[in-house]
This record gives sequence, C-alpha cells and structure tokens, in this order.
Amino acid sequence: MKKKVLTALLAAGALVTLAACGGNSDSGSGDSGSANEKVTLKFQSLAFQKTTVAATKKIVADWNAANPNIQVEYVQGSWDSVHDQLVTQFQGGTAPDIIHDESADLSGFINQGYLADLSPYLSQETKDAVSQGVWDTVSKDGKVYAAPTLLQSYVVFANSALLKQAGITATGDALTWDDLAADAKKLTAGGKYGLGWGLKSPTATMLNLGLNFDAKFFDGSGRDAKATVGDAELEVPKRIHAMAYDDKSIEPTSLTQSGTDVLPGFYAGKYGMIVAGNYVAQQIAEEAPKGFQWEVLPPLKGTSTKQAANPQTLSVPAEGKHIEQSAKFIDYFMKAENLAAVGQGDWLIPTTQAARDAIQKATGGKNGWQQTLASGADLTKAPFQSVENYPKWKDQIATPAFQEYLANKTDLAALGKKLNDGWGQVNS
Repeated sequence: MKKKVLTALLAAGALVTLAACGGNSDSGSGDSGSANEKVTLKFQSLAFQKTTVAATKKIVADWNAANPNIQVEYVQGSWDSVHDQLVTQFQGGTAPDIIHDESADLSGFINQGYLADLSPYLSQETKDAVSQGVWDTVSKDGKVYAAPTLLQSYVVFANSALLKQAGITATGDALTWDDLAADAKKLTAGGKYGLGWGLKSPTATMLNLGLNFDAKFFDGSGRDAKATVGDAELEVPKRIHAMAYDDKSIEPTSLTQSGTDVLPGFYAGKYGMIVAGNYVAQQIAEEAPKGFQWEVLPPLKGTSTKQAANPQTLSVPAEGKHIEQSAKFIDYFMKAENLAAVGQGDWLIPTTQAARDAIQKATGGKNGWQQTLASGADLTKAPFQSVENYPKWKDQIATPAFQEYLANKTDLAALGKKLNDGWGQVNS
C-alpha cells in the first residue's frame, strides 16, 4: 500500500517509517535498557503528503510532551529507497529504533532475524483492535514482528460529469470487471478515453487486484516458495490488455505513467475514470480544479472483491537498544485517534475499526470516504507476503515483464513463463 513516488502502494500504500538515518541510541547493545532510562528514539517516517506529515509530526510532538524520558526524533525517509536502506542498515547495525515499512517487504527481514518480536510489548487493546487476518501479514510462528497501521486498496475514481453524460450510474456494493470494461468502452468517444491507468510500476496492482480472481502467484513461504502462474494469476493483466488493445478504451500513454501522473488528464476530461491506490483521493481533493466533480466507485469485483492486505507497518530492530521503549511509542501510534489522523491525511484505511469509525464520523462518508472504507472490508493476506525474495522478484522480474506485456511487445503465455522462470533465477 503505497506510492512509489509508491507503487507505489500500495503502495501504495501509504505514511510512516524507517530507513537511512543513524543508529540506535546509547547503552547496552541488544537489550531494552531500563524502562525509566532517558532515551531518544529515531523514527524515520515515510509520510510524503503534507497532511500526513503534519499528522505524524503531531503524534510525535504529543508523545514527547507526555513522555520526557522517551523522546522520539522524527526523521524524513522515502518509500523509494527504504528497502535498500534497511538492507544496508541491518547489515551494519545502524537501523533506526522504529522502522516504518510495509508488510510485503518484511518477510526476508523476519527470516533473517532482523526484527524484534513485539508480542510481549504491545497492549492487549492494540492486539484486539486489529483483525487476525491483518495480524497474519506481520506474523510468523506465533510471533508478531510489526504493528500494522494503514491499508491501501485499489479503487476506481470517476469524473461525475462524464459518467452522467454517458448515462452511467455506478451503484451497489461492487463494480464487476465486466462492468468496468463496458463503462470504459462507453466513455471512449470523441478522442476521449474511458480509462487512464498509471501502470509504470505495475506489479503491486497486478498482485493485489489478482486476489479478485483468487490469484496466488506463490505456493509456500520463505525461500522454499514456488512460483505458480496460471489462468487466475494472468486474469487481471489479460483484462487490462484487452481494454487497452481490443477495446482501445485505456489511454495508451497512461500505461507508462505513475498513479499520480495520470491526474492532470483526469482533471482535463481526457479520460472519464482512473484506477489507483485510494491515497490518490487526497491529491485530487487538494489539486483538482474548482468545480471538478469526482467520485469513488464501488470496489472492483471478479469472483470476489478481495485484495491483498499489505499494511504499512511499524517495527523494531531485533538488536535495537531500546526495544521496550520503541514498542511503547508504537502502541501509542496505534491508538484510534492517531491512526484516524494519519489515515485521513493520506486517504488510507486504518487497520482498526475504531479508527475507521472515527474517519467515517469526521467525514460523513463524503468525497469517496464511504466507498474507500468499504473497499477495505475484504483485504486479506496474500501468498506473496510470506515470500522472502518477493522484493527481488518484483523489481528484477515481474515489473519489466508486466511492462513489456502492457506495451504489447509480448503475449500472455510469454508473460506467464517469464514470471514463473524468473522466480527460479532470483531465488536460486
């Protein structure tokens, strides 16, 4: 869940964490130190939207005011570089005290013993507030290696005026992929397209929305996982390709753009709909021209409306010097009012019902919030989140393979073969 700016994100999907900066605070390597010891904890946040940066800094400031012996230092990081930075920092023993990342990136770090088990430190209130399916994305062998904070889903944004002109009314609890294709085709006329879809970094979109059709991509976990790419896994790229090259309802340039690069064309009426991480709603609300009317359509549905729950996460290095104190701050960050603040700022879905209820109350469900919050109902753990070398496969194999297919330079069978064979190359 995250904007590779996000994919992403997911990335998007996406919000707060850890990377480049210096090591942990003083005293006793590898233990938590005294709970009463005065310490300063480094927290590198990956928040990038102004509203979320402000909300995150306020959480830090409020914590510091109430906890003079446990001070948190806010450091700005970037989603674009967090994985490589963490690899270097873990190997060098210089990781921040509080790590902001996403669950799909954690499997390798967990298997290599780099993250602390937070089970003894998180409050029962926090444990009870998050569904078990979401906890599963950050757990292994009964241990919890991160606190899941915010979730991203992929949603359809629409130009309300263009939908009305075309006689399209999107109602109900879901929007089927067949209806999406039909609506996009209906909106394609007079030099305008039905869809703009920023798929410059396509892997997260393909794997997350793949769950709409029960796609797995992997069997097993860790380094023992096996790639499994068949009809279900190829359904989403096949449908997108058909809209682009058979129906010609997707604006072709958009396929090479990021999820936010397509926004100017959306505002200008170049296309009637876009598919993007729900965090994009914040930018639409801030940047859209005066009078621009937009809406979020119901969640996409194949055989189900399931998408991958790939939450943003907060975790602590296993060799951190102040594990207990770091976990106390994470527990505080997980309070409903705090998750609601960062979630509303980034237009992402908090992992707790209390925080989602707070956003619903604050917004009245307007500006797409009702549909956005509803899109989080069927988020669940996906197989790729338990695969250690997924980040390497995503960057080296999947992304260029999907890009080539979306550019119409290869066929569906060749795409499946590259995804399958490429796993053997990076996981050997």
